[in-house]
Amino acid sequence: MKLLDGRHTSEEIRKELSEAVLQRKKEGKKIPHLAAILVGNDGGSLTYVGAKVKACDQIGFESTLIRYDDSVPEDILLAKVQSLNEDKSIDGFIVQLPLPAHIDELKITQAIDPKKDVDGFHPVNLGNMVLNLPGFLPATPAGIVELLKRNHIETEGKKCVIIGRSNIVGTPLSILLARNSNPGNCTVTLAHSKTENLKEICQQADILIAAIGRPGFVTADMVKEGAVVIDVGTTRVEDPSRARGWRLKGDVDFDEVSKKASHITPVPGGVGPMTIASLMINTLKAMELKGK
Repeated sequence: MKLLDGRHTSEEIRKELSEAVLQRKKEGKKIPHLAAILVGNDGGSLTYVGAKVKACDQIGFESTLIRYDDSVPEDILLAKVQSLNEDKSIDGFIVQLPLPAHIDELKITQAIDPKKDVDGFHPVNLGNMVLNLPGFLPATPAGIVELLKRNHIETEGKKCVIIGRSNIVGTPLSILLARNSNPGNCTVTLAHSKTENLKEICQQADILIAAIGRPGFVTADMVKEGAVVIDVGTTRVEDPSRARGWRLKGDVDFDEVSKKASHITPVPGGVGPMTIASLMINTLKAMELKGK
């Protein structure tokens, strides 16, 4: 079994981006600037946004963090989105999800200028992805594809099963892996809560990807011998042995599944760092597309 180390792979990408930033500085060009809006105090969101700001610092990007408490009115948030759309110093920005129940996430996402939508969630960018046109790819799916590519995982002609059909991970990832490209050319099955005979379907997968947010859902008896297993899940579970009282657990029973898999991602340290690396790639791309 080989560990698909997202931390190591993302570090390679960060070094490449750092070199690009240094070159821009030498040429007197603008440095990429990423802004992030964080609403509330969700533990997972705090962790992810903090990691994104840290990545900007390491690479040499400028970053701005904008925080609101979870009672912020929707119109205030929409006004801030519009302000960032118009701010020429900001190359790309994200609104960290999830948002409080009183805020319409789709409305917020649609309000973001597609040219600054470095999360790749805007309908324009999703549509461009489907048609294989230029645009920003959703960060997590793009990160997974890059992880497969840089670890030389063969995808052409392989059977891929993705558990979870969210618009953030499962659905766009199914499109990327079915593309006539490398990585790509998979025969993809997109499984979900209504899928019958899920265990048997998963057993056929050369590449099995779990993205449902149910800790330990994928067990060893669901996995084909020698399969490549990608675990997108990051759920906080109680752990009294840890000083903070919790730990992150993936959708895959790592201890048992790793005995059968040829390659597997850890949690944490697998898909998460690749998501952040993809966001950084999109931010640099957003600035370059403006011709600056």
